[in-house]
Amino acid sequence: MTVWYEGPLAAFDTETTGLDPERDRIVSAALVVQDAPGRPVRATCWLVDPGVPVPKEASAVHGLTGEHLREHGRRPAEVLGEVVRALAAQQSSGRPLVVMNAPFDLTLLDRELRRHRDTSLARSVGSAPLCVLDPRVLDKHLDRYRRGRRTLTDLCGHYGVELTGAHDAEADATAALKVVREVGRRFAPRLSSLSPAELHTLQEVWHAAQARGLQAWFARNGSDEEVDPAWPLRPPVPAAV
Repeated sequence: MTVWYEGPLAAFDTETTGLDPERDRIVSAALVVQDAPGRPVRATCWLVDPGVPVPKEASAVHGLTGEHLREHGRRPAEVLGEVVRALAAQQSSGRPLVVMNAPFDLTLLDRELRRHRDTSLARSVGSAPLCVLDPRVLDKHLDRYRRGRRTLTDLCGHYGVELTGAHDAEADATAALKVVREVGRRFAPRLSSLSPAELHTLQEVWHAAQARGLQAWFARNGSDEEVDPAWPLRPPVPAAV
C-alpha cells in the first residue's frame, strides 16, 4: 500500500497585496498537482486585477505591479469561481491539499469569496471539508526544538528542496508540495500509519498548541500581539455594530 506522501498530492498558494488576510487581496494564485514523487507537476495559474492599488512593497516581493495586473489580470469574482471549483475537484478526488501557512492563504481566499461572490470557502468546496497538509505546522511539531526560522525558504533549505523563483505562486506551491513529501519520508515512523484525514485533525491540535506557545512568548516579552489558534481557516471577524 502506498503511503500518503508517496501518492497524489495537490498544493495551493497565493500572492497578495499585503499580509493581512482580512483586508488584503489576491493578485495571483496557483494550484499544482503531482501524482507521485518525480512525476511531472501540472499547474493551473491565475492572475487577478484586485481592483485596489498594489503597494510598492508587495510588488517588490512578487514582481506584480498594479499596471501589469490591470492589463493582464482578470476580475476577482471570475477567478475565485475557477479557483474554488479546482479546489473542490481535488477534494472530490481525495487528493490532500498542501498549503504552506494555511491560516493565511485559506483565510484570505475565504474573505475574498465573501467579498466578491457572497459565499464562503466552506460552502464553495462542497459538503466535505478540504483535507489540508501544512508543512509549517508539520515541521514545527515533528522537529519542535530545531532553532531557526520556518519560512518556506528555510524549510526548503532544511529538507533539500530546490526553490526557484520564490514568491511566485506556482513555484511556492510546488516547493511546499515537495517539502511535505520530504517531511513524510524523514518522519516516516511517526507519519506512515496516519491517513491525511487523521493528520488534518492532528494539525488542528498541533497548531493550537503552537499558537499558545507563541502567545506565551509574546506575553513574556511584553508584546500584546494576539495569535489565532484556528487552523486551517480563521473564523470570520464579527461585523462591527
